[in-house]
Amino acid sequence: MPSTVTSRRRQLGNEIRRARQAAGMTQQYVAELLGCSQGKINKIETGAVAVKNTELQKMLEAFNTGKAESELMLELARSSSGQRGQWAGYRSAVPQWFRTFTDLEPAATEILSWHGERIPGPLQSEHFMLTQFSEDRATDVTALVRNRLDRKQVFDLPRPPYYRFVLSEAAFHRMPGGPNPSVALDQVEHLLDLQSRYPKAYVHILPFDVRLPYVPNDFTIMRFSDGTKDFVFVEHVAGGLYLDDEDDFNLFNDAWDRLRGAALERHDTVAYLQELAKKYREQIDF
Repeated sequence: MPSTVTSRRRQLGNEIRRARQAAGMTQQYVAELLGCSQGKINKIETGAVAVKNTELQKMLEAFNTGKAESELMLELARSSSGQRGQWAGYRSAVPQWFRTFTDLEPAATEILSWHGERIPGPLQSEHFMLTQFSEDRATDVTALVRNRLDRKQVFDLPRPPYYRFVLSEAAFHRMPGGPNPSVALDQVEHLLDLQSRYPKAYVHILPFDVRLPYVPNDFTIMRFSDGTKDFVFVEHVAGGLYLDDEDDFNLFNDAWDRLRGAALERHDTVAYLQELAKKYREQIDF
């Protein structure tokens, strides 16, 4: 998988946390050592901010870290300090809270994404996107569409992540702006094309009539093989949460297993989408 500045920063944060805990030190103790806040130490360990070389050197000395481990962390610090300017121009339309997600998306080994009433960005057809952004009265539709199309490049990587989506049947009955057979047909045909072209992109439909105690809110699980800590992303109206606590992660993993177990298999999903496309064509012709 391609390595990104964000993934290396998160990997470094994980290594710093392990070393600190092995040394029996708290975040507050390290903060006092560096003359900063405990909140900054937490952000360093979660990869939210970069660590200065002088700060890292002080921590390595305090943790009494071994040579090999120290060299690994120093190298990660060097490679994660570059600023690629990737959020300039049209990319600046991506909100701050979502940039970590989009930066790590191509670096993941496996991505598991559940959506109850909407089609997620990487799966959206251009007609769907344009309708959605227009209905939302977006001020720069072109930039938003270009960003969303950029995300689709994850499917064309030489070694793309296994990207699995479970979508509720409801997502195909709630089009942006209300019922619109033309938008719905374009979206369904886009998904059928995606399923035929990309063997590592899986779409599974969750029918209304399955037996589940409840369905959770939307979430995405990202797993990595490069040392980046696995996490869950939960989006909400005001932004998004990145959860990597082991107990939290396991709860979401269990929720995913229940949803995936109840959803249609890939070939049944294709058959479902084909029938849906037929229905929308008939509505348009009528």
